[in-house]
Amino acid sequence: MPRYVIERNIPEVGSLEREALRGAAQKSNGVLAEMKAEKKNIQWEHSYVAGDKTFCIYLADGEALIHEHAERSGFPASIVTEVRKMIDPVTAEG
Repeated sequence: MPRYVIERNIPEVGSLEREALRGAAQKSNGVLAEMKAEKKNIQWEHSYVAGDKTFCIYLADGEALIHEHAERSGFPASIVTEVRKMIDPVTAEG
């Protein structure tokens, strides 16, 4: 299943308290559960919160599902990029 990086522009998200972030995660999870019940293949792996943005890593059968989740959850999908390859420090080893 393809992996995507989703850049979400959310003013002041980096200064939200833990409880507010918990609520956002619960809302996202609720929409994902609804989509799963509809047989839509999408999964949230994790997110990075930085300043006025979040960078979310999702698995999904297609970019359209990312946009559907964004619309249904109310969290913008400002930029969606499919991950083509992954590298890490081990990549340098022969």
